[in-house]
Amino acid sequence: MVSDQQVKWLWRLERTQLTLEVAAAKAGMDVKTARKYLRDRRLPSEMKERHEWRTRPDPFADVWEEVRERLDVEPGLQAKTLFEHLQGTQPGRFADGQLRTLQRRIKQWRATEGPAKEVFFPQQHQAGQLCQSDFTHCRELGITIGGEAFPHLIYHFVLSYSNWETGTICYSESFESLSEGLQQALWELGGVPREHRSDRMSAAVNNLTDRKEFTQAYESLLTHYRLEGQKIQAGRANENGDVEQRHYRFKQAVSQALMMRGSHDFASVTDYAEFLRKLFTRINAGRGGRLAEEMQVLRPLPERRLDTMRRMKVRVSPGSLVQVQRNSYSVHSRLIGELVEVRMKADTVEIWYGERKMEELPRLRGRGKHRVDYRHIIDWLVRKPGAFDNYRYREELFPTSWFRMSYDLLREQWGPRRGAKQYLQILALAARCGESAVEESLRVLLNESPERVSAAVVAGMLEEGAPRALITAVEVEPVSLAVFDELLSPNEVAA
Repeated sequence: MVSDQQVKWLWRLERTQLTLEVAAAKAGMDVKTARKYLRDRRLPSEMKERHEWRTRPDPFADVWEEVRERLDVEPGLQAKTLFEHLQGTQPGRFADGQLRTLQRRIKQWRATEGPAKEVFFPQQHQAGQLCQSDFTHCRELGITIGGEAFPHLIYHFVLSYSNWETGTICYSESFESLSEGLQQALWELGGVPREHRSDRMSAAVNNLTDRKEFTQAYESLLTHYRLEGQKIQAGRANENGDVEQRHYRFKQAVSQALMMRGSHDFASVTDYAEFLRKLFTRINAGRGGRLAEEMQVLRPLPERRLDTMRRMKVRVSPGSLVQVQRNSYSVHSRLIGELVEVRMKADTVEIWYGERKMEELPRLRGRGKHRVDYRHIIDWLVRKPGAFDNYRYREELFPTSWFRMSYDLLREQWGPRRGAKQYLQILALAARCGESAVEESLRVLLNESPERVSAAVVAGMLEEGAPRALITAVEVEPVSLAVFDELLSPNEVAA
């Protein structure tokens, strides 16, 4: 078969060779073939007849109208779904190998008669005009702090023109995390773009009944930095495409950096944050030119940062609890009935009364959670021991497993009522004398003389100074590997 390259070579040789025979021989073809291509002046690929006829009958010709009607009503139907329907309504007519034929037919219908597809319009970004931000979960990175799993999010900030980016560690998609992350990014950048676009996060956008576009707190944040807020349409993550794409690239960079580091474990959250800071610096190193263009047109920062904490007035319930964002926190019982100020930060909750900070508690994630400190209520529990067994938050009154084991042992030895009284007295000792000292005393008693566990014995040990339990030395004799030969047959041993 003659190729296009041979014919092109023949046309060149025709102008330099004396005879047709010589030119055809050098081009590697017969004289008659050479004469045909010299006369026709078309390449073999141009002379090839286009194949536009079917080589076999269409097995779906009789049922295509039914298939097309269904596609007109539900264009999203897959070919496999329709094929299985045809097999069910007409058993034995269609073989599994004919699915590909129907798929090609439906693909052609979608391209020629089907509904129009969504068009994505590439945007031309302007320097200093737009920044985008979003939260991204980092479970797949497998980060641990001191050997413990560290579930967290990253608040991710990106400039659309230069792709300069930074991020902040956070634990929930709260307004406090949004405010702290956005302000940290702007002050690290050293300027303010004109517009900020986010997805429809509830911390910023009113998604339900409120007619206002953004929440009041988010509006205040935008006003403070003279930012124009934008939100994407529901279910249209592509409208926040710059930061969405940077999520993937950023996590990929973190994963590679962790491989080079040789470990996913960090000594503290501060060490992990420093690791991320250096990574962002390295990622941004090649964006200096376009970033310089943005810096020339960015607006100046305000004189100070906006306070990121949220303040609210809450009354302490008779159970010595305050309800904050649908979570419960215990406070000291002396505050029962008082109106306290709750200051919510991204990671902590502060309880203030009369301009004095009374408590600083770790912030709970999610809703319907509770954090009860036995020190706040133990005095009254000792006076009302009968309330302990059915107390809604009883599990919070076992600081460690040693306290729980002691309680179970006291119930067995003293009975349910007297055992509960003894345990509450031990818990009161922990509140007055220190939890670690009481825990050490319980550990010694449980290991050496569990029958002596009681509040009086623990109090006596605390007065004397609780002795540390001796560490049991375990000796393991060396194992001779020769014993495994006994499992083999004589032939296998010889081998």
